[in-house]
Amino acid sequence: MLEYEIPKYDGDLGQPNLFVPLESELCENKVRYILEAFESQKNKRRFRQDTFFSLMRLRGMECNAPSGYAEPFHIRRVAIGLTR
Repeated sequence: MLEYEIPKYDGDLGQPNLFVPLESELCENKVRYILEAFESQKNKRRFRQDTFFSLMRLRGMECNAPSGYAEPFHIRRVAIGLTR
């Protein structure tokens, strides 16, 4: 089970334990899709293009991603060797 980060006011983002490096172009597409898909959030000050880029940039720095950007996740449960 993977949980993604959501920027919020309380600042409790935690320490992700999985980082997926992203290319710059993918980051641009992701942010554009987020802003288009969640119209109801546009009135919130935290819901800005630079917020999403900043978080991916910070996480990219933490995992030394080649592009400088990464998507962080919190792994809560891993299932190994699943059978029918």
